Amino acid sequence: MPRATLPAAPATHAHPRPLETEYRPRVALDAARAIRYQRHGASDPTFTVDGRVLWRASRTPDGVATLAIRVDRDRVRAAAWGPGAEWALHQLPALCGAFDDPDGFDASRHPLIADAHRHHPDLRIGRTDLVFDALASAIVEQKVTVMQAFGAWRSLVTWFGERAPGPTPKPMFAPPTIGGWRHIPSWAWHRAGLEPPQARTIVETARRGESVVAAATAASTGEDVDRVLMSLRGVGIWTSAETRIRAFGDRDAVSVGDYHVAHEVGFALTGHRVDDDGMLELLEPWAGHRQRVIRLIGVSGVREPRRGPRLHPEDHRDR
Repeated sequence: MPRATLPAAPATHAHPRPLETEYRPRVALDAARAIRYQRHGASDPTFTVDGRVLWRASRTPDGVATLAIRVDRDRVRAAAWGPGAEWALHQLPALCGAFDDPDGFDASRHPLIADAHRHHPDLRIGRTDLVFDALASAIVEQKVTVMQAFGAWRSLVTWFGERAPGPTPKPMFAPPTIGGWRHIPSWAWHRAGLEPPQARTIVETARRGESVVAAATAASTGEDVDRVLMSLRGVGIWTSAETRIRAFGDRDAVSVGDYHVAHEVGFALTGHRVDDDGMLELLEPWAGHRQRVIRLIGVSGVREPRRGPRLHPEDHRDR
């Protein structure tokens, strides 16, 4: 990849000069939106925004990496620090949604989807290719409110992750290693606000972590990924779908069992709430692109009027 200039630290012992690249998508895509989807709340220690620069810390197969990403109209410029820098730069197009193929998607089946697609033709689904991080974060989000999940993720990653390299605008951290997740002490799970079933699921999953990652990565279809992940105790269809979406950019994954998604899909497409079965029936005409439809509903601006308190219990039925 050609090189480009981005916020870069001077070549010092603390912040060595980063690797840099410039990515020019072949088609229009909303890279910033695709990348921001990977954020776990405003206080996510792995992700922050500083002006027009998106900062992301991750644990790549080659080690920790920090990415500083600036998205312009027709190009994405990135600088990377850490032992995983080269891997992270090579993976950047996938993170931006370059491999999300909308071929065969028919937005005209519903006027709301057609209008959202007309206004956001560059919407793409990005992927991290980091299976265990996506799986661990999905388990953290099981059966709790969004705020509880984001708080627990922030605490665990900050306490047991690794400080991100580079001149980050604030302290950032990459998630723990698979072994690190396995050895988090019991008191820490409780202090972070997770219930014993979630902690047990992450620890038991980490014991098989390398083989799970290898099998899920080798799977050829979303259903095959489901079979791999759902063979783990405590991992059900919701957790598997969330992992498929974040790690693999699965354009067809649907988070069945989510408290909000079925309601949002039903209201957007019919004007009233539906349950999971009703949601799947409504999305069936877009089989192969159901996650794309859910994303388009999300950017459409259509929201069901709130009927009660803002905080609702999640219903991610994985146990």
